[in-house]
Amino acid sequence: MTAPDFLPSHVVPPDGMATWAAPDPGRPTAALDPLLPVQVVDRRGDWALALCSNGWSAWVDGRLLLSVPHGPPAAGQSPARTADPRPLLGALEGELGRYRRLVEELLDGRLDGESFGREARGTRLGVVVDGEAVWLYDARHERWCYCDGRSLETYAVTAGPAARSGERDAPDPPGASGEEPRPPPAEDTAADGPPPAPTRLGDAR
Repeated sequence: MTAPDFLPSHVVPPDGMATWAAPDPGRPTAALDPLLPVQVVDRRGDWALALCSNGWSAWVDGRLLLSVPHGPPAAGQSPARTADPRPLLGALEGELGRYRRLVEELLDGRLDGESFGREARGTRLGVVVDGEAVWLYDARHERWCYCDGRSLETYAVTAGPAARSGERDAPDPPGASGEEPRPPPAEDTAADGPPPAPTRLGDAR
């Protein structure tokens, strides 16, 4: 039976997801079924408290939940989309421009190697462009996002959820695992279907 106040706000990803009894990676509990509607009733950093229709609740990695629209679009409006990709694109452009300036200063002799390493420390950028499809690395939330030019959605996470931004241990530098985002083998999909996505990176579920 559905709880009377239950109003789904998100859906579990297609491959299900892990849950925890508290916002603590050391307290795992039962997994949620794929595409299960849930209502997010609390958030603590990356963590989200997901309420199910039967009243049971558990903490999950909120970055992986799929948002659902709160109602049908008004006449003449397009369906609700996920996050606007422009802020993340702008942030990546700014960081890339900053890194390029550091390289230019290093090569021009205005910056020594030690200073270059110190100034560049912590910079993490990731962009894979394949036609209209783009995969962007969101360093703030330590996740890869997929963008089709109109919307942005979480594709994979590179670290477990944290109660506050910056609480995680420093991640390995790019390429330390020997893996790079890459498209999987071609599948038999319709010509107008979505493009193939790169292999998941560090999925923490």
